[in-house]
Amino acid sequence: MSVREGGVAPTVLQTLEFPAALERVAAHAVGPLGAARVRQRTPAADPAVVSTALAQVAELASLLLRDDAIRAEPVPDIAAALELLGVPGSALEGPALAELGRALAAARVVAGDLARLAAEAPRTAALRVDPVPPLRALERRLTESIGPDGQIRDGASHGLARARRAVREARDRLIQKLEAVLGALDPTERAPDATVTMREGRYVIPVRSTARARVGGIVHDESATRSTVFVEPPEVIELGNALRAAQAEEQREVLRVLRELTDALRPHREAIAAGQEMCVAFDDLCARARYSVEVNGFAPAIGEPLEIRGGRHPLLIPPLRTGERGSGGEDRTGEPVIPFDLVLAPDEYTVLVSGPNTGGKTVLIKAVGLLCLMAQSGIIPPIGPQSSLPVFSAVFADIGDRQSIAASLSTFSAHLAELRDILEHSGTGSLVLLDEIGSGTDPAEGGALAAAVLKTLTRRRAITLATTHLGALKQLATQTVGIVNASLQFDAETLTPTYRLLKGVPGRSYGLAIARRLRLASEVLDVAERAMPDAQRALDALLATVEARARELEARDRELAALEERVRADAQRLDARAAELAGREAEVQARAKNLERGAREQARAYLLEARRKVEEALGRARAAVDEATAKQARRLVEQAIEETDEGAGSREQGAGWMSLEELKRARQTPSSSDLHRPPPTSTVPASDVTAAAEVSLRGLRVDEAEPLLVRALDDAILADLPILRVIHGKGTGALRELVHEVLSRDPRVRRFGFAPVTQGGHGVTIVEFKA
Repeated sequence: MSVREGGVAPTVLQTLEFPAALERVAAHAVGPLGAARVRQRTPAADPAVVSTALAQVAELASLLLRDDAIRAEPVPDIAAALELLGVPGSALEGPALAELGRALAAARVVAGDLARLAAEAPRTAALRVDPVPPLRALERRLTESIGPDGQIRDGASHGLARARRAVREARDRLIQKLEAVLGALDPTERAPDATVTMREGRYVIPVRSTARARVGGIVHDESATRSTVFVEPPEVIELGNALRAAQAEEQREVLRVLRELTDALRPHREAIAAGQEMCVAFDDLCARARYSVEVNGFAPAIGEPLEIRGGRHPLLIPPLRTGERGSGGEDRTGEPVIPFDLVLAPDEYTVLVSGPNTGGKTVLIKAVGLLCLMAQSGIIPPIGPQSSLPVFSAVFADIGDRQSIAASLSTFSAHLAELRDILEHSGTGSLVLLDEIGSGTDPAEGGALAAAVLKTLTRRRAITLATTHLGALKQLATQTVGIVNASLQFDAETLTPTYRLLKGVPGRSYGLAIARRLRLASEVLDVAERAMPDAQRALDALLATVEARARELEARDRELAALEERVRADAQRLDARAAELAGREAEVQARAKNLERGAREQARAYLLEARRKVEEALGRARAAVDEATAKQARRLVEQAIEETDEGAGSREQGAGWMSLEELKRARQTPSSSDLHRPPPTSTVPASDVTAAAEVSLRGLRVDEAEPLLVRALDDAILADLPILRVIHGKGTGALRELVHEVLSRDPRVRRFGFAPVTQGGHGVTIVEFKA
């Protein structure tokens, strides 16, 4: 690997499959130039540049989620035409002018689209280049003058239209003359199925070779058998020359039109190039934004430390079919892609990933490198929210078999060469990816060398991800500050990988367990297990305990999450019920207040009517009653009115209702209006009716409570009770609703409402009857 300080070597990009990832993004471009621009993207080392590029992609991606109709415009490659425009006196051909016309049209459309996006997407709209006003006129002129295939239209100029008309007329005259000559020949002199045709650019007729001398003229061709010759008769030679002259005039006029159009475009060469660049840049941006939507990626924060949340390998997410919108959650086989979280503390620099083969260790470290390279190239990678990525000034990777027969290098020697280059150039700001470090030689020596390399990189504060099978390295994290263990979870029961990254826990190799599952001879496995060092067996046992505990905790976390979700749902239902009850209570209170206000107004009206009647009675009795007596009666009436207003006001400010004893005393106190109230007309004397001032419905069903309530109301009315206390309790509210429904439709009830808190509150309804 050839590594240049402060960059990423092409071999590293190939190792991490960066070009393949770019190809996934380029597939979203609408034109070949936009796709090529995506493929040319390289990682930037300036954090400000990276942040700006990702913010621009995130802005457009958020718009695409709401409006998928936003599209770039394909633009043709006009580089050669632009270069020729820079040559004075040159003239572009028709196809080149047609491509320039399409480029001008695309620039006009894209500029308009970007202008409309200015309010919602100012970063995207910054790509807009204002078209030079003459370019629109030139676009129309090119469209009118040049066909889609590059042919010059007749309407390109009056001279061209006239020249082409002359060509058609000359051709018609020539063909008519040839047909006449051919028709005048004897059938034995004409070739079979003879008709006017062309040879060497001249119109001719086919005749038999035996008639050549009689026809005369110029022979331009003959058949393979030489039995037929193609002759231009002498009488049409001048007509043919006239056609040639007309065609030459047409070509001169075409060249004049091409020069004229080229000269009109030449002063705007830079503006045309800027318009094309705008189209290509917008296509590139749209492709990156659409890729972000496809993989459900989130723009990471740029800066320390490394925090990848919900990361997925970009090449394991399948490209979507047209019209699909994806979450980036399945691999090529349709299996779910397990996202990983890799969060490093500020003092953690090296992650040592261990575990069995086929567990996904290599895929993990390649994914980390690829995600970082994509982000630094202005592409939002498939990672979740709350992620943070540093900007690495250099990326190194020693992954795969480096054996080279041509260079006489073994696998171990090739790895050593890679490590030498990495140690020479890496440091702070570098990302180093090492696969199976220390392998390929004696485990003791390989482990010692790997430990030394990892300690060196950690001291330099290079972010390092390394995979290993060596048990000795698993203890390195406990001995060295800055190194942390990690493993990819492996199901010990099924011996299959789960691809879940566990930080802080080294992984077991499961070599003997996998061999036993593959039915290797048991006696061989028994010998192998006895040969394992005691320390290794103890470590494996400890790791097995840790893994089992981790699985238990994970299962408990899932249960707690499910329980939390149920509690949250129950809380939401309770909140909704509480809100409903609060609304009903407010409604009842408002209704009670309205009833109180209506009763107060009705009482005042009764008293005013009583006053009028008293005044009328006093007027009639003046002869028998002195003025002092009249004033006293009037004063008593006015006092009653004032007391009624004050009493109602105090009740409204308090509980809203008088106690039972207060109502009885008020009922027994005669008023001046009682002097004129007619006696009751009931046929049952009040003294003969026994009624209770309270009825209890608690414990009854609705169908049992209703007749008892109606009977209590009848008895209270016949006993001339002022009020009735109905005890229904709180409970589910069914009895309360029944009581209120019966009272609402009873015309004898003046008003009703809940009792004061000290007298039962919402569990008791007090009914007041009309007089």
